[in-house]
Order: sequence, then C-alpha cells, then structure tokens
Amino acid sequence: MMTLPKKAQDVIDTLKNAGFEAYAVGGSVRDLLLDRPTKGWDFTTNATPEDILKIFPDSFYDNQFGTVGIKVKEKGKRKTENGEDHDEVVDIYEVTTYRSEKGYTDHRHPDHIAWGKTIEEDLSRRDFTINAIAFDGKRLLDPYNGQGDIKEKIIRAVGTADDRFKEDALRIMRAVRIATERGFMIEETTLSAIKTNVSLLSQISIERITNELLRILASEYPADGILLLKNSGILQFILPEFEIAFTIGQKSPKRHHIYDVGTHSVMALKFCPSKDPIVRLATLLHDIGKPKTVRTDSTGLITFFNHEVVGARMIKAIAAHLRLSKKDSEKIYTLVRWHQFSVDERQTDSAIRRFIRRVGRDNLNDMLALRIGDRLGGGAQETSWRLELYKKRLLEVQKQPFTVHDLKVNGYDVMTELGVKPGPIIGGVLDQLFAEVEEGKLVNQREALLTRMRELKSTNLGKVRVGKER
Repeated sequence: MMTLPKKAQDVIDTLKNAGFEAYAVGGSVRDLLLDRPTKGWDFTTNATPEDILKIFPDSFYDNQFGTVGIKVKEKGKRKTENGEDHDEVVDIYEVTTYRSEKGYTDHRHPDHIAWGKTIEEDLSRRDFTINAIAFDGKRLLDPYNGQGDIKEKIIRAVGTADDRFKEDALRIMRAVRIATERGFMIEETTLSAIKTNVSLLSQISIERITNELLRILASEYPADGILLLKNSGILQFILPEFEIAFTIGQKSPKRHHIYDVGTHSVMALKFCPSKDPIVRLATLLHDIGKPKTVRTDSTGLITFFNHEVVGARMIKAIAAHLRLSKKDSEKIYTLVRWHQFSVDERQTDSAIRRFIRRVGRDNLNDMLALRIGDRLGGGAQETSWRLELYKKRLLEVQKQPFTVHDLKVNGYDVMTELGVKPGPIIGGVLDQLFAEVEEGKLVNQREALLTRMRELKSTNLGKVRVGKER
C-alpha cells in the first residue's frame, strides 16, 4: 500500500489531532504515485491560516492565498559559507486552506478567494487531473481519474480546459513542462485549448515563462518538449527568431546535413550530453544566425557564412528578452559565438591557446558537449579522430603556462631581483618571460626564470615589452 514519508504524515496527523481535515495534494501525490522523488510537500486542509499558525508555532504566513509555510527539518547535507557539511537541512512544507476562486482579470491570479468547506471543492480548482488527487495516508481521493491519466501518461485539464488556461495562463507552459519531465502526452482537448489561448502568455511575466522553459530544457526529454512547444504554437511566442529556422533547408551538394536548420537544432539538443539547461539552450540556438545568412550559389551549394557571428549578436537580444542572468547570458553568447571552432590537426599550440582564452577554461567541456550534439544532430558520428586528437591537445596545452599568473615567479620576484620599484616595468618583464615560455624558448622553472631576469637586467630594460595585453 502507498504510504507517505513520516514528516509528511506527521503534518497531516497534527492537523487531524487538532480537529481538522488534512491531505497531501498536487504534485507531491502525483510523484508518489509515479514512485518518483518529490521536492517539498503540499497539503490542503479546512483549517484557516490562523488555525495553522497556532498549531505549528514555527510557521509563517505572508500571502493572500491561504498558504502557510511550515519549517520541517530533514536529514541531508548542505554546504555552508565555511565549506562545512551539516546533516540537517530545513525544508518548507506548504499548507493551504481549502478555497474557491472567482475572476482572473490578469489571467494569473484570482480576483476573489473564499475559504472552501470540502476537499472536493478545492480539487475542482486544480489545473490537471494528475494534480487533483488527495491522500491523507489512508484515504485517496481522485474525483477526476488522475490515476487513470497517470497510468496512460496523459496531461488532461480538470473540467473545461479553456477555463483552466484563462484562469492562469502559466498553466500553458506548465502543461508542456510536466509532459516533458514525465514523458507524458497532452490530451487532445487540452492541447487544443492551449493553442487557442497561447496569446494569453503575454499576460505572464517573462521571468516565469523563462523558468518553465529552462525546466523543460533540464528535463529528460528536452527535444520532445521543444517540438511540443512548436506544435502548440508556444515556440512562436517565446522564440520567434528560432521558429523561422524550420523553414531553412540545408540539403545541398557538398553538405552533410540531412535536416532543415530547425530540425537539426532540435536533434542537436536531443543528443547534447550536457544536462545544464543553459548549455542545452545554447545547443538549440547555436545556428540561430543561419536564417539571416543563408545564400545559394550557382552550383546549388547552400552557405551560411559568418552565421556564428550574426547568431551571437542575436543571442544577446534573446538573452536580454528572456531575462537571463549576466553569467548565463555570457555563457550562451560564448558557446554560440565560437561553436564553429576548427579541429584541424595542423593547428599550432598558440592557436589552441587562443581558442581556450576566447571560450574560457570553464566552458571547454560545454563547448565540446555542444559540438557532439551538433555532429549527431547533423547525421554525423559522435566523434572523429580529429576531434579526439583535439581533445587531447586541449588537455596538453593547459598543462603549459597559460597566463602570466602561471609563471613560477611573480611581481615581487621582479622587484627583488632587478631592484626596481612598482611600475609598468614589472608587468613588462613578466610579459617578456611569459612570451618566451609560451614560444618554447624558456622553461617555466623558478631558477631558469630568475636567471633570465638577471639577463634582462644586464641589457636595456627599456627594451622589455611593457604594457602588453595579458
């Protein structure tokens, strides 16, 4: 028989012992039925927020929707600022009073909320049947056959689908996200209502939409999620710049591609080995500049010269529109801008070092993940002997001094050995030493570097390169 975790059952039992009804509800119960782990627990009760606050002293209530947060200590580990692990973490369980809702002027929040009297009344306002199931540890309430839809892997709106999406337009994105995370299909009537109400997403903050998009990309089936967004009309609303990519063909003489740009991009996403949603988004959008750069020459050859440059500029605008963080924006820009890197075996170490500096060491594995997705998404093999050789050279090059800071001497050594005061000459000497190490003329060993410093001192220090960009 299905059982609740002890902490969740304790919340229900505490409310019941105080004379109230209480149930676990929503995604918590859905995931329990799917035998999947759930983050946090949601409960519903006929107790008012004021009652709940009295029953659970360490709780808080700061909204108008009847939801009280209860602090629950769970076993686990977390990192502190001092890097220490603690065996106990605090989770927040949410308990919401039964309620009924009326009016949704902003297509997101109810205009009027009234406390409900029955669990059935509360379940009738839920979004999807699989989320309209309640369980108190003994009794399972499923008035909309959510268990059946879980078994059939179907997302179906509670009651009239059109009404559910008009009440809260974010449910449009949530339907796709849950389907993508769980590998479900959206029932025909519900999907039709999504298509009809897509324009209501304009009433939802872009931050909320982006959050759902990133969760779709982080799911087990991100490529299916993007195709579902496209087929439901949502993609045109969120990423119109990408929608046009499905109309740009790539099959032509001397080209290995077998798909149009959009389909290739979705396939690249499907095969991208990274689970990072930002890397996956970069993989999806790596060819975003192709529609603006497509040309066909007299032989029928299709070209996309400089599409990575044009695409990178577009990425800046897209990232700003999606309200991505500065860090994420810079990452996706970098991956798109430099995804056309060459893996020619004739490249020098200096050329590879320039590539690493452009991309950044922290982004190398992500860039390689994009390249693997790009190759597989274009019908090529996952790798090649050139790519494998390139990976090895990336590792070897990074073992060498990569910047001035990797030298076995520093500015203090320069001042001590040469008897000079702080000033531009310090950087000039270090730059000179690094250049010679990088060119293979000098080994990065402390004594060798100090000896070379003394040689520079015996010559004209004014000739040392000063102010070179590091």
